[in-house]
Amino acid sequence: MTTLESTNRPRARSSEWKAIVILILLVPVLWSPPFLLRIFLYQPFNIPSGSMTPTLVVGDYVFAAKYAYGYGRYSFPFAPSWISGRFRAADPAYGDIVVFRSPKDTSVDYVKRVVGLPGDRIQMRQGQLFLNDQPVTRVALKDVSAGAACGGEVGAKVKRWRETMPNGASYVTYDCVDNGFVDNTEVYAVPPGHFFALGDNRDNSTDSRFKSAMGFIPMDNLVGKVTRIFWSLDSRGELRPERMGKVG
Repeated sequence: MTTLESTNRPRARSSEWKAIVILILLVPVLWSPPFLLRIFLYQPFNIPSGSMTPTLVVGDYVFAAKYAYGYGRYSFPFAPSWISGRFRAADPAYGDIVVFRSPKDTSVDYVKRVVGLPGDRIQMRQGQLFLNDQPVTRVALKDVSAGAACGGEVGAKVKRWRETMPNGASYVTYDCVDNGFVDNTEVYAVPPGHFFALGDNRDNSTDSRFKSAMGFIPMDNLVGKVTRIFWSLDSRGELRPERMGKVG
């Protein structure tokens, strides 16, 4: 017994000292400005699909402000699953572009626009968004050659609308086809603690209109608010400086 204890103890001390040394070495990294910036303030994301076209397109790189809505389970990498709620919680506003985890698949980050808050009634009628039984103001813009965003020919024309929410948030949406699959929907009643999100590419976005795929999103699943495009590359890998800046 004595021999066993005497041979084990130095190894235990050695392991403890190794752990302490590793922690000491990690301190400069853990407290470095870039690390703290990413963990607590802004997290970078790249846009892999066209669901938010024309606001965000494939090849855009954006910053999401993690402090905007408070900190919860999905604010930090490798956070334990038992964490619930949000510290310094704040709800998004109409028109905010948010990064979140879908309740149907919490392993993937999604980016959409908030159009419905708790207690709201949301519906699409002939492609127009209705909020609490009132049509959200929209103005037709000139068609553009953006068929690729709708899965069609590159030069095909696409309808555009400028949509303005009740709080003044204004943005452009694409209307790929008339009477699309979700251009006419049921009324969605947003439950407490949740929000309703749409893609700006209305006929080419899997969003809250699809109950089985996404549905209502819990506020606790928020990751951050998209604030700025900081880098953008086209399909050939060439820089698109005209796309960099704040997003609306």
